[in-house]
Amino acid sequence: MEEMPRAGRGPWANLLSLWSRGGFQDFHRRMEGGFQRLGPVYRDRVGSLDCVNVLLPRDAAQLLRAEGPFPRRMGIAAWSAHRELRGHRRGLFLLNGPAWRSDRLALNRAVLCPAGARRFVPLLDAVARDFARSLRGRVSAAPGGALTIDPHPLLFRFTLEASSFALFGERLGLLGGGSGSGGAQRFLGALEEMLDTTLPLLFLPRPLLRLHPPLWQRHLRAWDLIFQHGETPGTPAHATPGLYPVGITVQRYPATDVVLHNYRVPAGTLCQVALYAMGRCPDVFPHPERYDPWRWLGKDDTTFKALAFGFGARQCIGRRLAEAEMMLFLAHVLSNFSIEAVSTEDVPTVFRFILMPEKSPLLTFRTLD
Repeated sequence: MEEMPRAGRGPWANLLSLWSRGGFQDFHRRMEGGFQRLGPVYRDRVGSLDCVNVLLPRDAAQLLRAEGPFPRRMGIAAWSAHRELRGHRRGLFLLNGPAWRSDRLALNRAVLCPAGARRFVPLLDAVARDFARSLRGRVSAAPGGALTIDPHPLLFRFTLEASSFALFGERLGLLGGGSGSGGAQRFLGALEEMLDTTLPLLFLPRPLLRLHPPLWQRHLRAWDLIFQHGETPGTPAHATPGLYPVGITVQRYPATDVVLHNYRVPAGTLCQVALYAMGRCPDVFPHPERYDPWRWLGKDDTTFKALAFGFGARQCIGRRLAEAEMMLFLAHVLSNFSIEAVSTEDVPTVFRFILMPEKSPLLTFRTLD
């Protein structure tokens, strides 16, 4: 592993460079550039983060086969510190070992297995129908029967309404066409603030989290608002897996030594499969930026090329809920409306611990009669 190419200089010089030029939001492009310069496997050190970055599906397969019975993803010191300071229990995302496994097995039966998914699909379908009906009323009332909007607020309200109904059997009343409840809007703001402050704190070890007091206090206040929202009856704090786009990596600490592209990586080393860079790599997908659904339906090998929800026992617990939400949302919206983008330019993305559009694109809706 000592012969593996390394990105940048030392870990703290790399962190200072990112911090001084505001480079955290371009971290996905930094990783992509690292592969272009250093090859399909390289080592990156930023502050307390010391990891091996992996690009190719065959190396991702080797890594994920070595995850062991208690798969571990990268820890987030800031999130764990908040739970301990406020006396909150750690959730599934932050747990490891036997505690994680017991909770995970119980939740799998409720939300991930096919029988669990069949129970909440009719509830999601009802919300998707209501969303389409509400939007149809707004479009019909718009001048010329065309409504041009930023869809992000509507998508958030749909996701929160659908998730709450599926998980708790309660409707929040967010689809009336107005701005939504004040609590829901505060929750959205707190989520965005939490994600925005997580990224720079991600690279600091636990003793240094308070190195930037304003940033640390913003992070704590955001989590406090999220937990307050979750403690209010009928307002789930953790029921929005479809709110944002996918993360840019899948992380694992291999339980055994693993060979990645001819480099022997010791057990317990943090490794990241770079999903953003893999999806844009011509060695993985010919013409990667071309919209081509047929690449998934032909005879080409697609093994370990679609890891948006992770893999194996530690894949996203909300996967089935998010997939059903997206599918039903698209089915009802596309059967009711024609949709046009105001601009055909590519939508730039930023990394705020998860990947999201830098600015939501404007879409024009017209009813299909």
